Amino acid sequence: MSVRTLLNTTGLFLFSILVPMLAQAANMVDSIRVWPSPANTRVVIDLKQTPKFTYFSLSNPQRLVIDLADTKNRYQLSKLSHDSNLLRKVRTSQAKSKGDLRFVLDLTKAVKAQVFALPPTAPYGNRLVIDLTDLERSNTVVKDQLSAKRNRDIVIAIDAGHGGEDPGSIGRAGSYEKNVTLSISKMLANLVNNEPGMSAVLTRSGDYYVGLSRRPERARKSKSDLLVSIHADAFTTPQPSGASVWVLSMNRANTELGRWMEKSERHSELLGGAAEIIQDTANERYLTQALLDMSMDHSLTTSYQVSRGILKELRQVTKLHKKRPQAASLAVLTSPDIPSVLVETGFISNPREEKNLNWSKYRKRLAKAIFRGIKKHFQETPPDGTLWASWRSQNRTHRVQSGESLSLLAKRYNVSVPNLKKANNLKSDLVRIGQILTIPSS
Repeated sequence: MSVRTLLNTTGLFLFSILVPMLAQAANMVDSIRVWPSPANTRVVIDLKQTPKFTYFSLSNPQRLVIDLADTKNRYQLSKLSHDSNLLRKVRTSQAKSKGDLRFVLDLTKAVKAQVFALPPTAPYGNRLVIDLTDLERSNTVVKDQLSAKRNRDIVIAIDAGHGGEDPGSIGRAGSYEKNVTLSISKMLANLVNNEPGMSAVLTRSGDYYVGLSRRPERARKSKSDLLVSIHADAFTTPQPSGASVWVLSMNRANTELGRWMEKSERHSELLGGAAEIIQDTANERYLTQALLDMSMDHSLTTSYQVSRGILKELRQVTKLHKKRPQAASLAVLTSPDIPSVLVETGFISNPREEKNLNWSKYRKRLAKAIFRGIKKHFQETPPDGTLWASWRSQNRTHRVQSGESLSLLAKRYNVSVPNLKKANNLKSDLVRIGQILTIPSS
């Protein structure tokens, strides 16, 4: 064999080895997902390996351009559908360098963009996350005219745990905690909104992720009097069952379940890609200082009182995992100026309770129990400046005794039955022994 022939043969051999190796070295886009919310949109690009990326914005029209180094795409963009009000479409374009992949996000308006990579976190692999924030909505000052005047509503912020990228706990039958919590939260919000003198604010109203620090922040912007976070518990074994209510612990949790919850909350941060928590160190300093403020004492005391009331009502519907309020260091509860409780409605890791939580009537019963606990607390101690506080200062109360009826009490206090029913939001003339009635001014 001649030298020329040998070199040619060797070259072909090396080429046949190197080409597949080079192909394997390139990163690969497996899928793209879009999670829209009212003021934000999250675009997630799933990749085989850790992405190397750069990005920049263009205007007229508004676009966000993302370059992925040494990356190929095997996802069909024609499959991508969404209902985001910020994103028109995702398309590819000519990359600056050979072998790179360029995505262009055509936008409907100017946005604030955050782009960051996330490492594999079960059930997801490597991801590039693009968070788009509506500048118009984020710069709008939240105006709550009701809170600026007397006789305002009592505002309840309702937080549906998990969402979007973060499914929460997954039951053996495949139930997602994020779906259960959103359903119960919406039912609870309806009950609150239908109560005169009360109104509800949802931290999320659809299947999208809200960062853990943003949840109490949204409650604060709405000038909420209480934050209630709804969850469905889980554990490493299927045996544990029952509901529980949690308040903030100034220290680490002292129970195994509490430590499990703290660990799960950190996992939610990783799944959701809470970039604002990772980057906003000033927010951590604020919380650290605020927790030392005297206002925290009031929040913690009120949180404990509300949690006891909710537990009392929940035990009429379901078994209690713990009969007293539990404490853990959970980010969603750390607002220094807003009483906050976390309700675990049951164990989705328990097959029987997973089945119950998937039953709409059962979720409605849970929502009603939580609502009754909240309502009774604020009836006894309404916040200053609220309609309920006005009612309480102007009116008297009466505890129903054996043999008393609505018509008898109306005659005794010289008020009409319709006014008595209206003051107590009664649908019928029936009253029960021990019930506390508000007696309106005659």
